[in-house]
Amino acid sequence: MSESSALASSGSFLGKAGPLVLARLFTAGLTLSIPLVLARVLSLEEYGTYYQLFLIATTLQYVLPFGVVQSLYYFLPRAEQKRPYLGQTMLFVTMAGLVGAGLVAALLGPVSGLFSNPALLQFRWPLAIYTALLIGGFPLEVSLTSQGRTRHSAVVYLVSDTLRALAMVVPCLLGTSLNGMMVAVCLFTGLRYLAAWAVALKGSTGPLMDGRLLKEQLVYAAPFGAAMALSIPQQNAHFYVVASAVAPALYALYRVGCFQLPVVDLLYTPTSEVLMVRLGELEKAGRLEEAVVAFREAAGKLAFVFLPVSAFLFAAAPEFVSALFGAKFLPAVPIFRVSVLGVVLAILPMDGVLRARGHTRAIFVSYLIKAVVTAPLVWWGVQRFGMKGGIVSWAVAELVGKATLLARVPAALSTPEQPLRIRDVIPWPELGKAALAAVAAAVGIFALRAGTVSAWVRLPEGFVWRVLPLAVAGLLFVIGYVAVLYATGIRPLRVLAGIRSRGAA
Repeated sequence: MSESSALASSGSFLGKAGPLVLARLFTAGLTLSIPLVLARVLSLEEYGTYYQLFLIATTLQYVLPFGVVQSLYYFLPRAEQKRPYLGQTMLFVTMAGLVGAGLVAALLGPVSGLFSNPALLQFRWPLAIYTALLIGGFPLEVSLTSQGRTRHSAVVYLVSDTLRALAMVVPCLLGTSLNGMMVAVCLFTGLRYLAAWAVALKGSTGPLMDGRLLKEQLVYAAPFGAAMALSIPQQNAHFYVVASAVAPALYALYRVGCFQLPVVDLLYTPTSEVLMVRLGELEKAGRLEEAVVAFREAAGKLAFVFLPVSAFLFAAAPEFVSALFGAKFLPAVPIFRVSVLGVVLAILPMDGVLRARGHTRAIFVSYLIKAVVTAPLVWWGVQRFGMKGGIVSWAVAELVGKATLLARVPAALSTPEQPLRIRDVIPWPELGKAALAAVAAAVGIFALRAGTVSAWVRLPEGFVWRVLPLAVAGLLFVIGYVAVLYATGIRPLRVLAGIRSRGAA
């Protein structure tokens, strides 16, 4: 392919990806708004029950499809007849949804006892129906994107997430509480399920199912499904253990403490994907020795965003929690401060490097080690230290998982002529300057709070006045962070320009 053709192809690809990026940005805002609104209109007990219901459903949603839905990204672009893959995927997730509904119906009683929350039992059948339809409609956007219909997929993302937000928020605003919400989300997921079947049957040819193709699809999906079967329960283990140890009202505080802004997903994923493409290009061109430079560059740019985000949220945690959720959730601040430290662990895009270099076994081993470490650690931490033990145990398990990945990165980036060690792949100058600026700006917020705490207490009620302390803290932090960066020779606008180009890619 000529250079002009390659550029045209790249431009065409970016043009197709653009609508999806914009749709995900918009839907991230919608998803962010749901818990904020519900925190205002539900009691602490209802809010904790809401989180427990959806914790159960989403765990089953990501584990039971066993990677079959994600396999469409591989098979559909290569398939002459797409209907068998779409049809058998829909049949598979329909059966998986029925299994999920059966698990909910059979086990919600014991789970409600484990969570010390008998209120869960009144939602047994709505939750079972919702789980079945949620899993059954899982392929909707994936089936469109994997066929190259990205604009259609973007529209579906927008419409679907808007309807989901309305289904979850409007009933509660109208006073019907969780009962009305569960009825509404069942209707919503029913529409998604019908739409997923419509996409599977429309515009494609061939039989609805092919035994040989299904076997190939299952073989391809199995490793990813096994990884999800380890990863999702491990990631959610602290939620389950804490829910089993505290009352629903305290669990509501814990979930607010674990709240995360979507900044990591919005920046880490595209950066990791661009890095994977770059490493593939370097390997093809016989210039793999430059791979470590590309990794350090990507990690350095993420450091200039993730370190200040983590430092700001840590320092301004009381203002942030009060502004977004209300003063009744201020006891969640210590948990929130631990959870935001997890943002720092996303600075190094290690999984992208290992996938690009074919070291996928290291990723599976990382999930396995995290799962083995998490179970006893979280149980002991919650038993010994309560909710704080739960979040600290999660952070330690994440640190262990990242360390196992980091141990494999030097080998993935090494060449026979250039063996690397861990210290060779880390962007020390960028980390040092970003950390210095972030810590200095955070100290300014602590100093501001010490001098203005009495003034903030006397502010009138209302959203604007509640947000004012957070806005002032944010402005002070940005000024301090940028000033220190300039003093160290870093130009923030250049860093942002580099991050934007990666995000667009």
